[in-house]
Amino acid sequence: MANPRARELRKNMTPQEVKLWSQLRLLRPQGFHFRRQVSLEGYVLDFVCYKYRLIIEADGSQHGEADGRRHDARRDAIFRANGFHVLRFWNHEIDANLIGVVETIVARAKEHLRAAS
Repeated sequence: MANPRARELRKNMTPQEVKLWSQLRLLRPQGFHFRRQVSLEGYVLDFVCYKYRLIIEADGSQHGEADGRRHDARRDAIFRANGFHVLRFWNHEIDANLIGVVETIVARAKEHLRAAS
C-alpha cells in the first residue's frame, strides 16, 4: 500500500511540480518512466526514474534554510550511497526555464547511465 503522506502529496502537488510532471511524462517515448511522490527509504521523493536511478526534487525556499540544507544533504547522501543521482531545482528555475530544466534532466540521466555501465 502506498504511503499515506505520498498519496496526499500526489493530490496536492505544487504548481512547479505539476509543470515539471507534465514535461516528465512526455519523456516516456525516450525510455524515461518517472513516478511522482514516491516513498523510498523513509522519504517522499518528488520524482524518481528507477531505470536511470535518478531522483528529481523541486525545491521551495525552505530548502535554502540551514535546517533544510542539512536535511537534504543527509537524504541525498543516502540515495547516492544506493546508486541514485539526485537533481534539485529551485521552484523559480522551473517557472523561468522549464525546458532548460528538462534538458538538464535528460542529459544528466544519460551521463549517470553511462557512468553506471
